[in-house]
Amino acid sequence: MGGSRKRIYVVDDEPDIRALLRQVLEGYGYHVTPLASGALARQAIRRDPPDLCIVDLGLPDMDGLTLVRELWEDVRFGVIILTGRGGVSDRVLGLELGADDYIVKPFEPRELVARVNSVIRRRDQLAATGAPVTTRAVFADWVFESGDLSLTHADGRQETLTAAEAVLLTALLRAPKRVLSREQLQGAEPEKDDIAFDRAIDVRISRIRKKIEADPKSPRLIKTVYGAGYLFSADVRWE
Repeated sequence: MGGSRKRIYVVDDEPDIRALLRQVLEGYGYHVTPLASGALARQAIRRDPPDLCIVDLGLPDMDGLTLVRELWEDVRFGVIILTGRGGVSDRVLGLELGADDYIVKPFEPRELVARVNSVIRRRDQLAATGAPVTTRAVFADWVFESGDLSLTHADGRQETLTAAEAVLLTALLRAPKRVLSREQLQGAEPEKDDIAFDRAIDVRISRIRKKIEADPKSPRLIKTVYGAGYLFSADVRWE
């Protein structure tokens, strides 16, 4: 994992799950802190924010979705939802609240490791893209700053992106007026579950549209090309 180990908080009330995740992830070089409740997670995050949080939606003291919302509002780091709930609605809502990914119990440990690696890699990639001189993209009435993941409109209002949204928007802004498939947008990483990540891409596109489109239901900047992917239709200037 390089010189310093990435730190992961596992927030789950099941001791067996916490122990399993700690064993598996530490075997791949991560430093794991298990936490049994949302309250303990809040305290640990205020004291020392991690690189990634894995949050169970069924916490004993609060709804895991509430914690996911708080994590995004307070600090910026990766979030993966861990849930035993069968329906897709909670997972989609979690993505809409800012989570980077989700995984359903019971899970295959290798799949979880692959998704953790993917989120960590995306965040490292985003941090690396902040280094070049060309970190500002100007399009339509917006300015996107990749360094702090911010969007500023000509009228002065501001929006903030999650790391996953920023990676996705950057891909679109780097290839304006070209159709990009979901595979291209998700980075074509071989360990990914295509069906799950197709849904995640669609949710993130929806979130970005809500932030930059005058009418998200009738988007003019990010267009859907049915059966092919997405196209960013405006001119883009990188500075």
